[in-house]
Amino acid sequence: MSEPTFSCIATSAFGTEGLAASDLRRLGFRDAKAETGGARFSADPAGIYLANLRLRTADRVLIVLAEAMCRTFEDLFQLVSSIPWEKIVTPDGRYHVSGKCVRSQLMSVRDCQAVAKKAIIERLSRTTGRSRFPETGVEFPIEIGIYSDMARVSLDTSGAALNRRGYRTWNGEAPLRETLAASLVELSPWRPGMRLHDPCCGTGTILIEAAYRAAHRAPGLTRSFACDGFPQFRDTDRDGIRRSVESDVDYDRIGMISGSDIDQEALTLAQRHVRQAGLNGKIDLQHCPLQDLQLSGEPGVFICNPPYGERLSDRKTCEKLYADLGKLHKRHPGWSLCAISSDPMFERAFGRRAVKKRRLYNGRLECEFMIFDEK
Repeated sequence: MSEPTFSCIATSAFGTEGLAASDLRRLGFRDAKAETGGARFSADPAGIYLANLRLRTADRVLIVLAEAMCRTFEDLFQLVSSIPWEKIVTPDGRYHVSGKCVRSQLMSVRDCQAVAKKAIIERLSRTTGRSRFPETGVEFPIEIGIYSDMARVSLDTSGAALNRRGYRTWNGEAPLRETLAASLVELSPWRPGMRLHDPCCGTGTILIEAAYRAAHRAPGLTRSFACDGFPQFRDTDRDGIRRSVESDVDYDRIGMISGSDIDQEALTLAQRHVRQAGLNGKIDLQHCPLQDLQLSGEPGVFICNPPYGERLSDRKTCEKLYADLGKLHKRHPGWSLCAISSDPMFERAFGRRAVKKRRLYNGRLECEFMIFDEK
């Protein structure tokens, strides 16, 4: 008997939806298509589990349970009540409802959550004959999203966001999310086998994500997911899928990946993260001011997340750092340099215009990812 197929969405940050769709197509989900806020695709439980393990740039994998226009709380109640919850959740399950409301008639997230929870319990009472629901079992994360009055009810199969790879347990100043770091690597000219250096490496996230990609190492390999406890996934060979994904890892594929920083404390954290990522000996880290950095040998790609004006009170310090990045690029012929920044004056201080730009968000901060070609 074949497993059921679900309509799914791999959510992702603004500007990275196309990357999530490409990631899904590489995994064999041929119908993957980017849309605002992520990429939609079809998958059975095994495919959903694989997506959670392997997606690099997506935040979560959701099963879409229902969609319809909802302008009143009664509309929302009826939509949620129409879902066969008795086939989705367990009687003792914990039904955690989260919500988002944007440009809609229904803008009270708290009220939408309460209406949805009431609809779920009333549906379960009617179809199971139970009057009490202890909510002591497996958690079922349920999301109500309402955008321009279009409501979507989803079941979150990931649980903790997919950027929680498990290797980063200490954070430095203004840490870069793992999924955004993976997006920067993907958008850059760097490809596995090429040389890569991060001259402002901080706690090492960009370097680790690049090494994982080069080694074919699935980002979610050492973590669990919410769907591990879902009834629909009980017959899915999750251990077999993990073993297959793990067998694909080859750390010998990692080429020359290195980083440097002036902040010794950040480098100490980076070394811890590299160890926890299982990449000891695969990433070279050094304490070196940007002005003194000089790499010999074959050219490659610089990728960095330098401090923004928002993080440094002295704006001149920021401008000098951007100028130093420009000088670094000039003294490394053949190298490309990629940087993400929210500072509109970055290019002027750097001394060149970027040949490519991509608007992205680092948290809630609007940024540009700029690519400067080799000199």
